[in-house]
Amino acid sequence: MAKTKEAKLGIQEQIIESAGQIYNYLSNKGEVSINKMKKDLSLNENFAEMGLGWLSREDKLEYTQKAKSVTVKLR
Repeated sequence: MAKTKEAKLGIQEQIIESAGQIYNYLSNKGEVSINKMKKDLSLNENFAEMGLGWLSREDKLEYTQKAKSVTVKLR
């Protein structure tokens, strides 16, 4: 059970790290498509989405539906 707890902490730390990378990226770039952000940051897709979720939960992001994509920016 200790290994499971350690694994969870490792994953949570990766999510927090991803959220930090996303926050800093958006702070510098402004509004960008989620696909461009993922490509530019080279984040694992799951961690990119979990990082976005983390920041969304903290009410840090604003999303906009465009014709073929979704953009995101800091609030």
